[in-house]
Amino acid sequence: MEGSGQMLLLEGVTKTFQTGPERLEVLRGTDLHIGRGEIVAIVGPSGVGKSTLLHIMGALDRPTCGSVRLDGTDVFSLDDVARAAFRNRTVGFVFQFHHLMRELTALENVMMPLLIGGRPTESAARRARELLGAVRLEERAGHKPGELSGGEEQRCAVARALAAGPLLILADEPSGNLDRASSEELHDLIWRLRETMGQTFAIVTHNEDLSRRADRVIPLRDGRVADSVEEAA
Repeated sequence: MEGSGQMLLLEGVTKTFQTGPERLEVLRGTDLHIGRGEIVAIVGPSGVGKSTLLHIMGALDRPTCGSVRLDGTDVFSLDDVARAAFRNRTVGFVFQFHHLMRELTALENVMMPLLIGGRPTESAARRARELLGAVRLEERAGHKPGELSGGEEQRCAVARALAAGPLLILADEPSGNLDRASSEELHDLIWRLRETMGQTFAIVTHNEDLSRRADRVIPLRDGRVADSVEEAA
């Protein structure tokens, strides 16, 4: 499925880390775009800057130079407070290790971003139940993470990422800690959310099944988008 219009645009993104006297250039003038409703897989060997790129795309980290525009907004022209508010409204995150709060139920974990954003408790609970239904966890709403399987925990994390109705979900190796059956279930969920909600995903992955299924593969090599997956290998 091709995206209908550019949602995310990166131009000339460079990221340099200073470690004592040494400078490490992780990203080097990276350009890329993601369309609305698109599912893209970001691939490449370990250490080429995939996670750094994802963090910059989601405004968790600032590039050394270059620009990031999300839904027409120049993200890094905003001050810290405005950027955090914009990020919380427009971007959802899913990580390899789901980072659910162990003392909270599935329902409470999904409610949390909404409560932090000021949503009334009753409204947040209603939205969280809807999302748990969307990821087929409605019957597990009252269970804490320790009572869920690994696949269920990750689906709960996806529901939490959807809570604020983000334009874009960024996922970093979302199936990297799952067995094959749970990975396939998670991948099916991602595509179902695109079909039912029009959700856009950018996914860093080493999973070949997932990358083959994506609308487009973005290969990274030496801090830049490579011309082909083979070049990035």
